[in-house]
Amino acid sequence: MIIDMTELQAINSFSRLESLKGVYDHIWLLVPIFTPVLGITIGILVIVWLERKISAGVQQRIGLEYAGPLGILQALADGTKLLFKEDLLPSRGDIFLFSLRPSIAVISILLSYSVIPFGYRLVLADLSLGVFLWISIASIAPIGLLMSGYGSNNKYSFLGGLRAAAQSISYEIPLTPCVLSISLRAIRFAVFVISSLAECERLPFDLPEAEEELVAGSQTEYSGIKFGLFYVASYLNLLVSSLFVTVLYLGGWNLSLPYIFLPHFEINEVGGVFGMKIGIFITLAKAYLFLFISITTRWTLPRMRMDQLLNLGWKFLLPISLGNLLLTTSFQLFSL
Repeated sequence: MIIDMTELQAINSFSRLESLKGVYDHIWLLVPIFTPVLGITIGILVIVWLERKISAGVQQRIGLEYAGPLGILQALADGTKLLFKEDLLPSRGDIFLFSLRPSIAVISILLSYSVIPFGYRLVLADLSLGVFLWISIASIAPIGLLMSGYGSNNKYSFLGGLRAAAQSISYEIPLTPCVLSISLRAIRFAVFVISSLAECERLPFDLPEAEEELVAGSQTEYSGIKFGLFYVASYLNLLVSSLFVTVLYLGGWNLSLPYIFLPHFEINEVGGVFGMKIGIFITLAKAYLFLFISITTRWTLPRMRMDQLLNLGWKFLLPISLGNLLLTTSFQLFSL
């Protein structure tokens, strides 16, 4: 059977097009995965740069200025340095628990980003759980902290892990009623912000990593890329807390300004890609405003003692949040 050369070339070109289409489909499948990862990475670099510049301004220093324009590449240089440093393991520790803890820290926080709405109908996973997924994932943190403290076979790491677990449990409980209740919005906002800062282990709640007492807390024995993962996880947790504060209390993607400045409008009314971009911009702007407050708080308030920290959580914030939840339940019962 004789095949014409024109038909043969047509068959070859068609097969090449099919193979290119398959490669294109595989690449397109990776785009929704790597786009959020790239956005979160850029967000962390911006947070690190902002913290160092704001800290320098508060302390009347110059701050970053050599690594790139205005020192914007310093965080990238620090990450590259940690990536290529030697990964040391404790000789008498539990290597499995020691190595598992950094992965749990990063993966558990990354899962929280899947339920955050960045705009109108713009969410990675539209689950019915929402913020409760973040609270349930945050409850895994004490287990990981105890794993790192026990697996390091170091007294400073173990004490830091115990402190971190006690602090995480103490402030997770007041956090949940703030989400369930709908009354006394200002009080709920204050309790939620304080509990979020304690969950992120930021000053004045950084007792688990008190450098003067515990070297670096549960992270004392970590080095190289494992220590870098802890560094990334802390800023991931800070960013996800800021985003939840923005969505729950600051109006999310809607432009929450008084009527004096601008006529009232909602982003929901602006459709298309333009409205989506405006919603993302407003959400991130509010989140970074809250980040500015948490960064300045770090250099404003002194560190609390451990007994003061636990008393604040159990004797002050928990009764307020439970009372607020009881008030909300009463309103709902009387309205029936």
